[in-house]
Amino acid sequence: MAGSSVQFKELKRDTKSAARRGELKTPHGVVETPIFMPVGTQATVKTMTPEEVREIGGRLILSNTYHLYLRPGHRLIAEAGGLHRFMNWHGPILTDSGGFQVFSLGPLRKIEEEGVRFRSHIDGSEHFMSPEKAVEIQEALGSDIAMAFDECAPYPCDHSYALEALERTSRWAERCKRASCKEDQALFGIIQGGVYRDLREKSASDLVALDFPGYGIGGLSVGEPKELMYEMLEYTIPLIPNDRPRYLMGVGSPDCLLEGVARGVDMFDCVLPTRIARNGTVFTQHGKLVVRNAEYARDFSPLDPDCDCYTCRNYTRAYLRHLIKANEILGVRLTTIHNLYFILKLMHNIRVAIDQGRFTDYKKEFLSRFTIN
Repeated sequence: MAGSSVQFKELKRDTKSAARRGELKTPHGVVETPIFMPVGTQATVKTMTPEEVREIGGRLILSNTYHLYLRPGHRLIAEAGGLHRFMNWHGPILTDSGGFQVFSLGPLRKIEEEGVRFRSHIDGSEHFMSPEKAVEIQEALGSDIAMAFDECAPYPCDHSYALEALERTSRWAERCKRASCKEDQALFGIIQGGVYRDLREKSASDLVALDFPGYGIGGLSVGEPKELMYEMLEYTIPLIPNDRPRYLMGVGSPDCLLEGVARGVDMFDCVLPTRIARNGTVFTQHGKLVVRNAEYARDFSPLDPDCDCYTCRNYTRAYLRHLIKANEILGVRLTTIHNLYFILKLMHNIRVAIDQGRFTDYKKEFLSRFTIN
């Protein structure tokens, strides 16, 4: 990784799994891995201030290229001094390439070799996103880590389609690398290949040959069974050089975080904690709890008696249910604070467990009481 603005160092390896502790150095600070990145799609982690995100343990956040390109526009953000200054976040930022969002548009987009033509989900206006354009936008945003523009094959899809998508992803990755010229921004490649072992191996081989400073593992957590996702990780991760961070994209449920870490993943992101919070669902040590349900109307206990977040220290299930049923903004602020704190504390505990040589025991203990639903 000589010459890259982002440097990764493995500090400790678990003896009973592929879990590892690491350190990721970026232009806006050092972060400890494994890490979960709260998602700030539109230059904000929904309902929370940057100071609150940092207070609960957030160190590296993700923002969305596609959404910020459409609104307010990357040139306006550049004029404001870049994304860090625009949103008043002083830590590192990773921007995704917009590929997943563009490919999620379905009939609103058309894939071509040069890029993707699509219509805005906001106003129907026509746009064209190429690998070079994705890099240009992310350089204007000024994130610490940018992602190469890729084609995310859906699940399920046949072998021939997944092969076509990964080969295009490899060609686009090379174009992204040629277009990338911002010295204080690292460009990560994204490994694709669907749920086919041979294609995952081919994609990893293609991208490792391009010598990116880090690698995303894309095209998973898109509807396939979790066991299949874990299998793909077991095939893919050993193919990534040990001195590069491995980023499993779009994964954020507690069980998947633990299983991902056990297989050697260093970085995660997902909208799940904030999205379910807005629907009145929270994580607890025993699984998900739907606090908007009637059974909690007279429950004056905290969301999770074992949690020491701001919400659990000060408010009851009954009060939170009332706020959510009444559509009060404070309700979703408090459930969001709790969910992000819960996930960030889980990652902290994972790092400590790896340091102390007891990760496998910690994983087993956590999953023994956490009901997966």
